[in-house]
Amino acid sequence: MADESRELVVVITHGIDHEVSSVGFTIANGGITNGLKVAVFLTSAAVDIVRKKAADTTQVKPLEPLADLVRDFVARGGALYACTPCVKARGYEQSDFVEGVTIAGASVIHERFLRGAASLSF
Repeated sequence: MADESRELVVVITHGIDHEVSSVGFTIANGGITNGLKVAVFLTSAAVDIVRKKAADTTQVKPLEPLADLVRDFVARGGALYACTPCVKARGYEQSDFVEGVTIAGASVIHERFLRGAASLSF
């Protein structure tokens, strides 16, 4: 098991129509499984992933359905952030998102980087 103080930030920029969104959440969940504190920061089109019902029909086989990956990530204690300017640019509000999403600026991931978090981008 990894040191529980180790952190991973996964930055996802692609939406529900791109396979790397599912890969990013699969890796984020794997990080939790291996004892990492994991945060996913959604920017650009990726904020659409966490709109209610938006990811319900997305599945990149052999991976789990995208909506399940997101739910699992949140249920297992992952921190899930949607970029404030990206949310505003699309006219979304907190009520548009699934449970567990925090609308926040990049400072939430910068704090993790200052503590030594590793990062992956998709």
